[in-house]
Amino acid sequence: QVQLVESGGGLVQPGGSLRLSCAASGFAISTYYMTWVRQAPGKGPEWVSTISPSGGGTTYADFVKGRFTISRDNAKNTLYLQMNSLKPEDTALYYCARGGGPRGQGTQVTVSS
Repeated sequence: QVQLVESGGGLVQPGGSLRLSCAASGFAISTYYMTWVRQAPGKGPEWVSTISPSGGGTTYADFVKGRFTISRDNAKNTLYLQMNSLKPEDTALYYCARGGGPRGQGTQVTVSS
């Protein structure tokens, strides 16, 4: 069955970096747009970034442009999100999704001093 498992979250100081991974199984990510979404406590889901099947096209929410980079390794069936210059307002549960469909359980990112 389709499964998405995120990892790489944790506690980081403001200005720090984290790299999230999303390992997919049950399907080949190479044929799908893949997306990162986040949800902060008490707030609704917030789209972060999307990458095209080949990886040649990427889009970002304005609040992460220039700081986050989405990428994929289709051979490893894995999606990534490199997060730099993290801010306290980036604190959220981050999860990956296959297009607008199946999603993982998420990995918690906490940015605090």
